[in-house]
Amino acid sequence: MERWLTNKAMKPRNPKLPRVTIQEVAREAGVDRSTVSRVFNQPSLLRENTVLKVRSVAQRLGYSPNSAARALRTGRNENIALVVPDLTNPFMPPIALAVQKEAAKLGYCVFIGNADEDPSHEEDLLLRFSDQVSGAVLASPRSNQATIESLAEIIPLVLINRDIPGIPRVLIDAGQGMTEAVKYLATLGHKHIVYVSGPRHSWSNEQRQLSVYEAAEALTIKLHVIYAGTASLLSGIGIVDELLALGASACIAFDDVLAQGICQALEERNVNVPCDFSVVGCDDVMGFPRLTTVSSPSANAGQKAVEMLISSLSSGFSTDTRLVLDTDLLRRGTVGPPSK
Repeated sequence: MERWLTNKAMKPRNPKLPRVTIQEVAREAGVDRSTVSRVFNQPSLLRENTVLKVRSVAQRLGYSPNSAARALRTGRNENIALVVPDLTNPFMPPIALAVQKEAAKLGYCVFIGNADEDPSHEEDLLLRFSDQVSGAVLASPRSNQATIESLAEIIPLVLINRDIPGIPRVLIDAGQGMTEAVKYLATLGHKHIVYVSGPRHSWSNEQRQLSVYEAAEALTIKLHVIYAGTASLLSGIGIVDELLALGASACIAFDDVLAQGICQALEERNVNVPCDFSVVGCDDVMGFPRLTTVSSPSANAGQKAVEMLISSLSSGFSTDTRLVLDTDLLRRGTVGPPSK
């Protein structure tokens, strides 16, 4: 990743020196001009060792392709966008880092937009980016389906955690891990649990809640749902009194951020986790070693989304690709048998 970013950020050559041409790079690297062109325009079509060799020669010679001319010639540039609902949520940085790494490997720069959980801001960001990028990765979008489909007509999109037919998408199947969590609680003797819901417009929240509901119903476990709203530490802290008032013995939170807030508030009320109350999170992103949670291959999702997008840009057409990534329950220290 750093090597490709460094190439993008090379110091300009001394303007008094003659400009290195594509022919010189091709001759020095022992390839033809078309191969050099593909290295900087469509590197995914070449072998990695060829790309590395040509870029190494180009850097040594001080060759820098004319991006503006290339954009005019090809009708696209080497920029893509990543739009996320909340960059402060620990689920998002691994996606952003993976997107940047994979994009750099393929010769692209990434513009990042934070929508602040606002569907209208999400749409506005994509419209603003549309004149500056060739395509975009839209992670956990909050906009409705009609809006996203309209945006896909304006700018090539790949979605993460939103299942819309006709638009390439990468889906993290947290429902699988959530089902495992309910079954695990049931085997320990829990009869009454709570699902702490996340953002209302989140597709991931809908899928996770549905999986918990179906598993609880199949196992005849009593289930309540509490709406926490924003997936934040404060939201998790703020719902604990309501949570305890329900008389349940365990909860499954939409994500690890809410789960950590719940654990913190329970501790402040002298409710021991897991002896008095069990807590399960989701995403495995908080670095909270005790938290029983559902794994989430978010970095892999970011990488695969960029691969899909660049492949679509290179081929000139989009396919209805749907990639599902599995999850598992990580059994740690915040779940135990019910106290009574």
